[in-house]
Amino acid sequence: MRYPERLLSDDEDVLLLFRPHWKVLLPPLFWAMLLAALGGAAFAALDAPWQWVAVAAAVGLWVLFAGRFVLSWWFTTYVLTTERVVVRKGVIARTGVEIPLEQVTNVLFSQTVIERLLRYGDVVLEAAGSQGRSELHDIPDPEGFQHEVYAARELRMLDQRSGSRGLDPVEALERLATLRERGHLTDAEFESQKRRLLDG
Repeated sequence: MRYPERLLSDDEDVLLLFRPHWKVLLPPLFWAMLLAALGGAAFAALDAPWQWVAVAAAVGLWVLFAGRFVLSWWFTTYVLTTERVVVRKGVIARTGVEIPLEQVTNVLFSQTVIERLLRYGDVVLEAAGSQGRSELHDIPDPEGFQHEVYAARELRMLDQRSGSRGLDPVEALERLATLRERGHLTDAEFESQKRRLLDG
């Protein structure tokens, strides 16, 4: 799974790209097991050619009841880049939401007990301006996603201020060090951003 490069700006990189958590595939799995059991029972009880009619009916019912869950999961993508958060949904009629990182004011996540055990949850992005509040559902590792969005936002704002000469290199390095101390940056990310600042 790759995000089309033609949709990225010149200096934009993809940091995270993923689909909703696999729990959304549980309904199709349930229907597959139920219809397989019913189809097997019908196959054993009926004579040819009605056996194959029962099998075809079971497959058709699975496509009817469960196929939409699979297609919805497959065609839903969440993307975090160095500039924005992108949500794409839809099979034929597509919808998309893009939230610039500099407009993100708060990132909240919530998990029930079951969701915490299965490592998924919901994330709410609060943004300034017309973006308002965006809810992202069934996010794998929502706490980790929250961390990544905060780190990407801080680096984005740091790059913007450094590029406009509103922040001297020493202050920029101090902010990078603070991000690392808070756990928003790994050592490798810190070294990469430090080299970028010094080279720039």
